[in-house]
Amino acid sequence: MSLTMWNVRFSNEHEDVDVIYASHPTMFSLKIYHGGEFSKFPGRQYVNGRHSYIDFLDADEFSVHELDSMMLQLGYDGNRKMYYHFKKPDSDLDVGLMALGSDGDVCKLTSYVPKHRLLEVYIELDKITVCTYFQSPGGSNVIIQEIEDDGTPDYTRVRSRGSSSTKSSCGKRLELDWFPNHDFNNCNDFDKTISSEHALPTNVDHSMSQGIDSIHEEPDGEDGFDISEDEDNGSEDDDFYVDEEDVLHDVEVDMNDFYVNTDKDLEWIEPKSKLKDILDNEDFDSISEGEEGIDRIRKSKLRALRKKNKEIEAIGSKGTHFSVGQAFYTYKEVKKAINNYAVERRREISLDKNDKNRVKAVCNGTIPNLSFSTSSDPSKGTTVKGKGVKSISRSCPWVLYVSKWREEDDWVVKTFNDNHTCLQSRKIKACTATYLSNKIVNQIESNPTIPLKALQEDLERKYEIGVSRMKVFRAKMKAYNQVMGDYKIQYALLRDYVLELQSMNEDTTVQIDVEEEPNLSNMETRVFRRIYVCIGSLKKGFKAGKRDLLGLDGCFMKGPYPGQILTAVGVDPNNGIYPVAYGIVEAENLKSWTWFLSCLGDDLDLQKNSNFTFVSDRQKGVIPAIANLFPCAEHRYCFRHIHENMRVNWKANVFKDLLWKCARAYIAPHFNNVMEEIKSLDKDAYEWLKGIPPQHWARSHFSGRAKCDVLLNNMCESLNNQLVKGRDKPIITALEFIREYLMKRISMVQKEIQKCNGPLTPYGTKLMDANKTEAAKCIVAFNGSQKYQVTGHLCEQFVVDMKERSCTCRRWEVTGMPCKHAIATIWDMGKNNEGDGKPENYTDPVYWLDTWKKMYHFKINPINGRNMWPKSLCPTVLIPPHHHKQIGRPKKKRKKGVNEGVRITDGEDMVKFGKLSRQGKSVKCSKCNTIGHNSRTCNGQPASVVGGSKKDKKIITN
Repeated sequence: MSLTMWNVRFSNEHEDVDVIYASHPTMFSLKIYHGGEFSKFPGRQYVNGRHSYIDFLDADEFSVHELDSMMLQLGYDGNRKMYYHFKKPDSDLDVGLMALGSDGDVCKLTSYVPKHRLLEVYIELDKITVCTYFQSPGGSNVIIQEIEDDGTPDYTRVRSRGSSSTKSSCGKRLELDWFPNHDFNNCNDFDKTISSEHALPTNVDHSMSQGIDSIHEEPDGEDGFDISEDEDNGSEDDDFYVDEEDVLHDVEVDMNDFYVNTDKDLEWIEPKSKLKDILDNEDFDSISEGEEGIDRIRKSKLRALRKKNKEIEAIGSKGTHFSVGQAFYTYKEVKKAINNYAVERRREISLDKNDKNRVKAVCNGTIPNLSFSTSSDPSKGTTVKGKGVKSISRSCPWVLYVSKWREEDDWVVKTFNDNHTCLQSRKIKACTATYLSNKIVNQIESNPTIPLKALQEDLERKYEIGVSRMKVFRAKMKAYNQVMGDYKIQYALLRDYVLELQSMNEDTTVQIDVEEEPNLSNMETRVFRRIYVCIGSLKKGFKAGKRDLLGLDGCFMKGPYPGQILTAVGVDPNNGIYPVAYGIVEAENLKSWTWFLSCLGDDLDLQKNSNFTFVSDRQKGVIPAIANLFPCAEHRYCFRHIHENMRVNWKANVFKDLLWKCARAYIAPHFNNVMEEIKSLDKDAYEWLKGIPPQHWARSHFSGRAKCDVLLNNMCESLNNQLVKGRDKPIITALEFIREYLMKRISMVQKEIQKCNGPLTPYGTKLMDANKTEAAKCIVAFNGSQKYQVTGHLCEQFVVDMKERSCTCRRWEVTGMPCKHAIATIWDMGKNNEGDGKPENYTDPVYWLDTWKKMYHFKINPINGRNMWPKSLCPTVLIPPHHHKQIGRPKKKRKKGVNEGVRITDGEDMVKFGKLSRQGKSVKCSKCNTIGHNSRTCNGQPASVVGGSKKDKKIITN
């Protein structure tokens, strides 16, 4: 029996634990909340309870069993089920609750003792309403969960002190831990019987640890898909303004050689050997001493016969050969050799006998009968006058018999007659789509986009047989699946891929969400819903970039199963893209965005009061998701989409010019002046634009948090364009395409960094040089303190405060790059020996070359092939999401917007003989006011259409 030193102190007694434990670094106290329950998320509180203090606890000796003894002393029955949670210091009950049910959880609790001597523990009795158990350990970060409907309590791990056995089961909400290094040999089987009231394990294995808390309630959102994804560069408008700040400087990454195969039970297609002399293992076989003399002589003769046959085959023609005494290891090899022989020789070979011990192949080819008869007797066959060919009942003598002895494992050719009396055929039964797929797999690997017609002609020329177009199509799809993987199989391998990805890349977060299982007795399968991936090196690199800005966007998956790829992309110091996280979800709606952003917030340590900046295209659900999770964050709308929406009703170029003036203005007076111009031009346009809050799209209302003044979401559009080739692949192949692209991109950017010199990045140097050119035209006046008056072009006058490092033009504040007024001031200070006179030293670190190097210092590690992946210990198997196949051919090109037209690259054809041509201009009849004809040809007919078909009716307008 161990001696306990702890003491119970009730809520009305107050002690300063920091003073009491000042000389005892491992001592601490607990503030235990008990007898109550948690309220709903968000704003979770512990209500209808009381609290007590436990003093003089030692972090080196504290355990969950001591907590059990404390509850007994507080007056609770030892047979009741209790759920222990502790709250992380400096956090709230929404995101700070952690499980306290194992030794690993105790270690997490005691890790806060050196800085926090009073820790809070919360007790739930009989039932649980928060989910802190059955989550992933901190080292794994993989969460498999079923999200249930609002109002249903979360079933999680239960701790009961009535028994010492260990069981595990799943309720309606499933969150399974991953233990790649844990020994499960002594674990009991999962409980198959789950009731609606107690869908929980009765005991907990204290060796299991829990991970981070997660969001359990998801607000309802609208469903649907956004059809305005952008992957076609040619669809952009020629007159669309793009500032230098919105032009991304990215590197080229070659992904043409990408292919990955993760399917299990895949047949390996061995390449043709280039070696002329191949050693046969049979030459090294020795006869055991226990064999009788007759067997010894027989094996010696068989070995000599096989060696002689191989020498004859080496001299003869290439292809498949049979010989008496030839041995095969398996039945599969026999079937493969027969099929190869039939196709190569163009013979109609069939299996007359086919069982587990013998295979007999015969030839069913047509035997010709040459005759010079004019008879047309049906009994003698169909002939023509003169020389004819007639099929008779005689069969071809070719035969092959292969069998194996019961005491032996090898299949041996016992009978073989290589004499053919039949005609060769161009229609071979053995030439199936599966056979052809094994022959063209290398060709598909090198050229996956080879046309069917070219592939068909190549196969017919090579094998001299007829192959239908549909057979070639099926063979190509099977070969493509061997190279790229099978769509359905890869869902079952997804957990293995996650373990391999995390084992090779430290601090990588992967979360998998599955559909709610209505049948509680189903312990075998779960329907996949979502996956979130944030590689550890990208997480560290983004934090090293020091720019709190992320672009959010989604694009469609183009395979047989529905889904969308969600991405979070930052901007690096050279104004290039820096992807941080990506995921595949069921659709772009409120629930999926809330789940994705909550995972992203956990990885980037974002709280509700975080001053972060997001840029989005106002997709479905993203606006309320950001408002709910990060109410203090700045949310910018992609200005391109605002411009496209305005063009629906106001197409004149004057509205476009004024709209861009509003967005580009850095100070509020300039913004208000342009808005008044729009109001004087069209009041409806003014009211429409006024309905969009300017803090979402105008630089004059941007804060200086992100040190970036981008107006467009080009960072996500650029990444989506790079991922086009991977979006029609199976799920693991698509995820690997993204990871490999990011891995190669970091390597390519690092090569560009090695070529750079100077304090700033190439993009930062370009901006600085442009500002220096303008600064030479400014006049500076000093007020004797830290402020300067700077007069520029057209008598524009601004105040520069060097102490606050700001200018009233707000460019320095918004971008972090000294504006022309600030550069002129810095030069003036250098002339008066008040500084070094170098504007680069006043630039924000987001433009430094050192920051760029640190950001790309973190590398993404490669992973092993499928056969080396660790096996997941999760008892359930993931299956694909439900999909209703749409009618018609699958669409691969995106749907263009209503205002997107055909890009014209050359306008020389618009000028003829020194005059502007009327090409493309609509004609309106002055009689019937119908577009498409003039008054001379008017017969009351409807307007003419463009496109030539009734399906694509489109009238040309201005």
